[in-house]
Amino acid sequence: MDDNASAEAGIPLPLRPLIRLAQTLRFYSRLPVPRLPYEADPHAMPDFTAIAPAVPVAGTILSGIGALVGAGAVLLGLSAGIAAALTLCTIVIITGCFHEDGLADACDGLWGGMTPERRLEIMRDSRVGAYGAAGLALSLLLRFAILSELFRLMGPYAAIAIAPIGGLSRALSLIPTRFLEPARTGGIAAATLMPETGGLLRAIAIGIVLFAGAMLLIDLPQALAVALPPAMLAVGLAVRVMRHKIGGFTGDLLGATQQLAEIALLLAVAGASAARGPL
Repeated sequence: MDDNASAEAGIPLPLRPLIRLAQTLRFYSRLPVPRLPYEADPHAMPDFTAIAPAVPVAGTILSGIGALVGAGAVLLGLSAGIAAALTLCTIVIITGCFHEDGLADACDGLWGGMTPERRLEIMRDSRVGAYGAAGLALSLLLRFAILSELFRLMGPYAAIAIAPIGGLSRALSLIPTRFLEPARTGGIAAATLMPETGGLLRAIAIGIVLFAGAMLLIDLPQALAVALPPAMLAVGLAVRVMRHKIGGFTGDLLGATQQLAEIALLLAVAGASAARGPL
């Protein structure tokens, strides 16, 4: 019996997916997820060998909460820009800037240091430098602009497109863990059990199914063909930069990868929606 099966041996089978989802939501957000029956330690570091398939579901929930706020703003007659701003603010608040913090640290470290050791040292520093501030500002600007366009083109139905993008991008952000080793021996990434290939593939497959279902629901099947290639390209470039700059991955770099994948997916869906025309 492997460690994962042993840890969950006392948990009834029907409860295991729910407990894994609760653990994933706690890790990726600041939502007050209550302790569930049979949970040993709700504050323990997550085991991604177990929870990987829950990652796209949790990401869809988190982005969906923000998207519903934006959809509500549109239904109240507010502009697409206000809806986009409220969506983005909600997501950033409930996730505690989880991925945004990683993006800022990654930009500072990767481009602020001249050696792998110095880059890792900079990423550990809680202060934000010019590279981090610029990277974070550009990411927020791009996401705001694309969300505005989605709400302009789709109205409240944009929420259906936005939610699964948050899930799929989080699943894709785990890909570097299968191609690289942790860059630090004592970092959080090194101490966290990362998904095996099978678990990662299941996570990505679930993310794709959720994304595909949403695209079909809003009658935008062409987005399926145009969204995944740029997202995979973004992840591939992230892996290449990690290998070249520091020879491995960190939690910050996985957060930055999520942001890149999300922007790529949002941009592709917006382009497909623009080509089709407003709903």
